[in-house]
Amino acid sequence: MITGLNHAVLYVRDARRQQQFYADVLGFETIIDEPGQFVFMRAPASENHHDIAFFSIGDGAEPSSAGRRSVGMYHIAWEVPTLDELVAIRQRLVEAGALYGESDHGANKSLYAKDPDGLEFEVMWLVPAEHWGDEENEAIIRPLDLTQEQRRFAALAADD
Repeated sequence: MITGLNHAVLYVRDARRQQQFYADVLGFETIIDEPGQFVFMRAPASENHHDIAFFSIGDGAEPSSAGRRSVGMYHIAWEVPTLDELVAIRQRLVEAGALYGESDHGANKSLYAKDPDGLEFEVMWLVPAEHWGDEENEAIIRPLDLTQEQRRFAALAADD
């Protein structure tokens, strides 16, 4: 029985550049570092040995055409435990010039960003299941207003 996703491994132009980005912007720590070849990293609150690994293939690598001209992975989603953490990560993504989208999906609130190689990832907060309602079974894409969501969920917490 599968219990969840443990880690992802990506081919990138320069594992060191990815390492710096993931450490500075998302707070990941380096677990294994083979200079010039690969880097294994763990998210700050993860219990995994590693959550992501990057293997260098060189600066001559072409951009990914997945989703445009070829099959391939769309993105990886990282979960944060609170809306406040999502707001903090949003600021770091903006400062890094990596944020390019934000969506309210009903059951989750999501930020979309691209790493130094242009590979997409998502950082999301999962709404508590008791607040999903009918949106649990809908593919929703609405504009995200984090300030309003913070007010909404603070009010719901106060009502509990």
